[in-house]
Parts: sequence; structure tokens; C-alpha cells
Amino acid sequence: MEFPVYLPIGSWQIHPHFLFESLAYLIAFRLVLLNCRKDTIAPTQRSSVVVGGLVGALVGAKLLVLLQHIDLLWQNWQQFLLLFLQGKTVVGALLGGLIGVELTKKMIGVTRSTGDVFVYPLIVGTAIGRVGCFLTGLSDRTYGVATTLPWGVDFGDGIYRHPTQLYEIIFLLSLMVFLKIRSRYQWKEGNLFKFYMIAYLSFRLMIDFIKPDFHPILGVSAIQIACILGIIYYHRRIPQMFTFVAE
Repeated sequence: MEFPVYLPIGSWQIHPHFLFESLAYLIAFRLVLLNCRKDTIAPTQRSSVVVGGLVGALVGAKLLVLLQHIDLLWQNWQQFLLLFLQGKTVVGALLGGLIGVELTKKMIGVTRSTGDVFVYPLIVGTAIGRVGCFLTGLSDRTYGVATTLPWGVDFGDGIYRHPTQLYEIIFLLSLMVFLKIRSRYQWKEGNLFKFYMIAYLSFRLMIDFIKPDFHPILGVSAIQIACILGIIYYHRRIPQMFTFVAE
């Protein structure tokens, strides 16, 4: 397989990152709209919450990708500029979106939990996006360190690496199956989103140890530090996450 794997659509050759990222956004947004039909807050309030989350996600995704690759600023400033224009991080988007939503809720007076409608769209959208990351290869910078395991992938530089993008897809699909099995019990409002955040941030904290990223502080990267902060934010709520509503 030669990376990036361009995908033929008619006479066009589409870059995989562009195609799967676009699909991820479209499908995730469509799923959010479907979930909002069962919403517990007014449509105007939900619209404000969604906008606040989107703005926060954009800022967080950009800010964290710059911190993650800050070493490029003095090593290769052109590549650093390219990352500023094109780069994004899922962890930054999640935490930035969380902050944006919470600030918006305070401004419009919403006190109820609003995150549950986003869980399955986030899982599906992230999994689809990671397909594009894998097919893009080295330039996406989401691959793992070198490995001798039989499923190692040569992304084009002659080094067999952990396909961490595929690991994440497997994790997300497994998480979705688990949540579907647990859906026979009705989650207390807000607990589904809290469980998702703890699960995903914990996964990213661990999987990023086998990524060749810049690890400036005690051997951890900026993304891992963000994961730790997110887990700390939710740690007092862990017992509440397993509270279900009696049917």
C-alpha cells in the first residue's frame, strides 16, 4: 500500500484526509440533529449550546495542536505554520467544546446536562476521521513508534510502526458496543457523556505513549497533559457515572 491512499471518485483522485474528515463532520452533525429530536431543552437553547461547543472545539483543536508540536517552531517553522493552518486534535476539540458549552450554558441559564446527545455522533465521527488519518500516512503525524509486531505498517519511510489510528478505531467501536449493551439500563442524565469523556481521555493518555511526539514535561506530551487535566476534572464524578435510572 502506498501512502497517502488517494481515493478515485469518477475522474478525481480525492485525498483521504479531506474525504473522511468531511464525511465525519457530515455524519456526526446529522446524528446530532437526530438525537436532538429527543432533547430535554428548548430548541433555541440547544442551538446556542451547539454553537458554543463548535466555537470552543475549533479554538481548542487549534491551540492544542500548536502546543503538541511546539518543538517545530524552532526546528521547522514552515511545518509549524502548516500545522497551524491545517492541524487539529480530537482531545483539544473535546475539551475546548466542553468549555464552550459550559460557558454558553451559564450565559443562557441552562442548568441541565446537555452532553449525552453528542456521545454516539462523536464516537462515529472520530472513527470515520481516523480512517482518513490512517490512509494519509506520515504527513498526518498520528502514527505510532516503530514495532516488530506482525501488524506493523510501513507508512512510506521503510519503518514498520504501530498503526495507532487503527487501534483508536477498534477502541471506539468497542466502546460503542459496550455502551449499546449498557443501554438496556437508562443512564442518569449526563452520565453517558461523562463516561465517554473519561474513557476516551484515558485511552488517549495511554496510546500516546507509543506515538513519537514531543514529550517535554516528565515524558508526556501536551495532549497527554490535556487528557490528565480532563480526567482530573471528571474524577469526582466517576461514582455518579454508574448511577442508572430505574425502569
